[in-house]
Amino acid sequence: MTHGPIIYALADKVATIRLNRPDRLNALTPELIGQLKDALARAVDEGARAVLLTGEGRAFCSGAELGDIANGVPDLGELLETHYHPAVEALAALPIPIVTAINGPAAGAGASFALAGDIIVMARSAYLLLAFANIGLVPDAGATWLIAKAAGRAKVLEMALLGERMSAEAALDAGLVTRVADDAAVMETANALAAKLASMPTLALGMIRSQVSTALSGTLSETLAVEAANQRIAGVSADFVEGVSAFAEKRKAEFKGR
Repeated sequence: MTHGPIIYALADKVATIRLNRPDRLNALTPELIGQLKDALARAVDEGARAVLLTGEGRAFCSGAELGDIANGVPDLGELLETHYHPAVEALAALPIPIVTAINGPAAGAGASFALAGDIIVMARSAYLLLAFANIGLVPDAGATWLIAKAAGRAKVLEMALLGERMSAEAALDAGLVTRVADDAAVMETANALAAKLASMPTLALGMIRSQVSTALSGTLSETLAVEAANQRIAGVSADFVEGVSAFAEKRKAEFKGR
C-alpha cells in the first residue's frame, strides 16, 4: 500500500492516510477509493485511535479522474454506488475521530472527502470547489449533505450552482472547516490535533461522532435515545473510571480508548 495510490503510516496511535497521485493532483480512481476504504479498516484493526487524512503534493484532491469518465463510464450512478459510497460510509462509520488536512485544492468529490473529517484544518492558499455544474453534473459523494448541514441551504446552492472557488477564510466563515493555518504549518497543526484526539477517551469520541450524525438528521427524541444508550456504555468504560480517578487525584488521565 505504501507505493500505491494511498500511503498509510501508523505512529503513536495516529494512522496517517495520504492520497498519493500527486502528478494528477490526487484525482480519484476506483483503485484509490478502494484502497482508502481498506486503509480506514486497517487503521481500526491496528489499534489506531485517530486518523489523519491528507493529500500528497500540492493538492488535497482534484476530484474524480475525468479521463476515466470521458473514456466511457456507462453509468455514473453505478460508479458512485459501487466505489464512492462505500468509502464515504466507511468514513462516517469510523469508530475513531478523523482529522483532515486540506493541504491544497479540494474539488468535486475531493471536497466531499476533505469535509468528511471531524476536525478540518485548511491551508491558507487552499480552496474548495464544487465544479460539477461546470461540466453538466451534480454534486456527489455526500457533498450536498455535508455542506448543507454545515453551512445551510444558501451556501450549498451558491457553491453548487455557480461552481466558483471558495477560499480557506470563506470556508472558515461558512463553518465548513475548523481552522485555517499557514501553508507551512497545516500539517503540523493537523498532526498536533490528531495526536491530542488519540490521547483522549476515544471510545467516547467515536460515540460522539455517531450522536452528532443522529442529531443532524434525526428528531430530538431519537437523539435523546442515542445519547442515553451511548452514556450507558461510556459510564462503565475503563476510560470513565480513569477520568474520574485522575480528576480526584489531580493528575493527568491516561486513557486507553476502552
